[in-house]
Amino acid sequence: MFIRVLIFGAVLLFANVSHSQNATVAPSASPSLEQRVADLEAYINNGARGSDSADAKTGSNISGSGPGHNGWMMTASALVLFMTLPGLALFYGGLVRQKNVLSVLAQCLGIAGLVAILWWAVGYSLVFSRGSPFIGGLKFAFLRGVDAQPNGDYSFWVSQNIFAMYQLMFAIITPALIIGAVAERIRFAAVLVFVGVWMFVVYFPLAHMVWGIDGLMNGVWNPRAQVTAIDFAGGTVVHMSSGWSALVLCALLGPRLGFRKEIMAPHSMVLCMVGAGMLWVGWYGFNAGSALGADGIAANAFTTTTLATAIASFTWAMLEYVLRGKASVLGFCSGAVAGLVVITPACGYVDPTGAVLIGVAAGIVPFFACTKLKSWFHYDDALDTFGVHAVGGTIGAFLTGLLATAQVNPNLSATAATQNGLGKIIGRLLWLEQLKAIALTILLAVAATAIIGAIVKTFIGLRIAPEIERQGLDINEHGEEGYIVSG
Repeated sequence: MFIRVLIFGAVLLFANVSHSQNATVAPSASPSLEQRVADLEAYINNGARGSDSADAKTGSNISGSGPGHNGWMMTASALVLFMTLPGLALFYGGLVRQKNVLSVLAQCLGIAGLVAILWWAVGYSLVFSRGSPFIGGLKFAFLRGVDAQPNGDYSFWVSQNIFAMYQLMFAIITPALIIGAVAERIRFAAVLVFVGVWMFVVYFPLAHMVWGIDGLMNGVWNPRAQVTAIDFAGGTVVHMSSGWSALVLCALLGPRLGFRKEIMAPHSMVLCMVGAGMLWVGWYGFNAGSALGADGIAANAFTTTTLATAIASFTWAMLEYVLRGKASVLGFCSGAVAGLVVITPACGYVDPTGAVLIGVAAGIVPFFACTKLKSWFHYDDALDTFGVHAVGGTIGAFLTGLLATAQVNPNLSATAATQNGLGKIIGRLLWLEQLKAIALTILLAVAATAIIGAIVKTFIGLRIAPEIERQGLDINEHGEEGYIVSG
């Protein structure tokens, strides 16, 4: 009895604080002691309150977001932005030649600003409001109605405005990844125009199909999903879409002047390693944050991300050591990023042993994609966006279908997964659904990029003039130099 009184007191204290900060809807009836305790349990377990059900007769004293889950998601949002600014900017910046380092930084900054505007205007709504299986509606245009109250379609304890900002960070880094394939030769204006159109044609529809509550390929949460695939943190949405688009765009641009004739070594492996480290740290927000709460699923994603990344980094470098006699810092960095990419769709669905297997695959397959495919087919993927993100993302999506288990993530056998058939194919035939999602993603990314790239090339031009390419993009496109040595 004494313990029950203590729990009741804790519920009342928590409810009063949360209610004073978040309450916007008065409960229709006073909740009982049992419901108050159940609401506290729901908060701890990152589940739905009784008042969240459609036929609820009683309101809740905890009617808004939960401070713990909200705090974690704000941190995760900052970590995902940290991946792009400065993580990806420094990683890519170190890999290009000295005369082009600022162009990469400017492109990352420009994309961040442009995508934020599009996200505020219609992007968030097109991805996360209800609509068709292919695209959302305009309910949340200009972030109308996106406030501190949770959107129960996606999370019961995270403010929708925080959820919107978290997803914005994914929308920013995805097109920024593409610039790695076309670095050192694409016009800044062409980057902005291409990205602006590409977001509407590729990213917004694909993100809705995979993550939207009524999306075509949302096998976990859409009971009417026609493709019951799973993607925890963006293997298809982020890495496959950007990686396959990057291959098409670099083919449209053509190779850099001197490609395969001149040495085009990274100008700063120090910046590259610093950027790779930032990407690794930020990726915990990317993967563990995709649980949308500080719960056991997030903890598993954190664990599997660590294992796969470390093992992939080690595997890639050891392959270099065996085949070339030296393990390079670039190899360690490339392996780490490849591991992060491949584990992304699986991190919340596989156990530690599955993560180890994924780490080994991530260290081997992208290694040969970057070192052999490029030399066989002579495409100038300057910073290996295709080899790491397209190949890695595709492998990760497929391996997710082989290694996912409901023992790690009970959502794989929840109501929606039971209704659409996902629960019956986990551990058996899920890989077939993953292949369908892979095929649809590649088709959309390749076809759309070919069309958008051709249009941009025709009307404003994709590539800088040869004399500017020889002199460098920094001074000609941005009027600055990355390094000024005096004396």
